[in-house]
Amino acid sequence: MKIRCPICHKEQEVPEDFAYRPFCSQRCKTIDLGNWLGEAYRISRPITADDEEPGVRGEN
Repeated sequence: MKIRCPICHKEQEVPEDFAYRPFCSQRCKTIDLGNWLGEAYRISRPITADDEEPGVRGEN
């Protein structure tokens, strides 16, 4: 399976059970986590009840 890393954009052939998927390496996975923790990523609008998936809060 071929993936394109969302951090470095490198295209790579990886097995189906690749541990770092969708990233190409542990480094890119860690950079992505740092982006979340450093609040580089933002939700574009407030979350509403329509956005929640069924079963998330015990609902069916």
